[in-house]
Amino acid sequence: MKILITGGCGQIGSHVAEMLLERGDQVLVIDNLATGRREHLKEHPNLQVVIDTIADNGLVNRVVSDFGPDIVVHTAASYKDPDDWYNDSLTNCVGGANIIHAAKNNGVKRFIYFQTALCYGVKPLEQPITLEHPKFPANSSYAITKTANEDFLEISGLDYVTFRLANVVGPRNVSGPLPIFYQRLSEGKRCFVTKARRDFVFVKDLARAVLQACDGIGHGAYHFSSGKDIAIAELYDAVVKAMNLTEYPEPEVRDLGPDDAPSILLDPTRTFKDFGEIQFTSLATTVGEAVAYFSQFGVSGGYTHLKHDDKK
Repeated sequence: MKILITGGCGQIGSHVAEMLLERGDQVLVIDNLATGRREHLKEHPNLQVVIDTIADNGLVNRVVSDFGPDIVVHTAASYKDPDDWYNDSLTNCVGGANIIHAAKNNGVKRFIYFQTALCYGVKPLEQPITLEHPKFPANSSYAITKTANEDFLEISGLDYVTFRLANVVGPRNVSGPLPIFYQRLSEGKRCFVTKARRDFVFVKDLARAVLQACDGIGHGAYHFSSGKDIAIAELYDAVVKAMNLTEYPEPEVRDLGPDDAPSILLDPTRTFKDFGEIQFTSLATTVGEAVAYFSQFGVSGGYTHLKHDDKK
């Protein structure tokens, strides 16, 4: 198949691209490198890489028309600054709408999207959160703009799958606590952990589910989640262990901030029904692969979607 991946040099997109290329598909990637890195994708005879923005409607229309993809995998997202409403709207809303329209106009058979669990708000009405839970995205620019684009997709008439995500971690991770822990520990600085709990899922597990969706599995919204959450402190301990530190650096324990959720746990029942029981990679392996990547390529980002007085 021919598959177009937006944000294909980012964490999720690059892993999906690698798996598609490995099985023989043709892949075209668009990425503006705001958070992606070109070195994530090696040269390949079936790979084309366009370094540009999906906010350019003319570019998107030309690329999609010329390439003629069967599938669009839309991983591109702006999220690195909670106060950057302009770029979040430009990429997540305008860019996303450009991609959806181009897909419609060029006969794309399936559109695969990625949504944040923050679409349900930071104070969800139920735990675990079901797919019937109302959307309350007015907690961050990222959640608002990602949800707006999902809403556009839902009315587009395209055949689509949208994965509403738990915390996706592993190699090439640039957001959330994992890269922050690694960077600070490698610099000999103290970390803090909150009392929050999260569901951390391995990026390659998600990528394998995306390939299933490319092959026609599923339709509509799914939660990509293990169905279990762990304390942030447990993630911290896994990073310390993977780094083989000689002494345990005791973290500072902080209470939750006003815009942070004690837990955001998604119900994966429909996912397991349609995609089969997923064998989720262990936290130790997930963190180990991330630490190995950071050791080789360095750490960048440490971005958070929500505002905090001090993420250090």
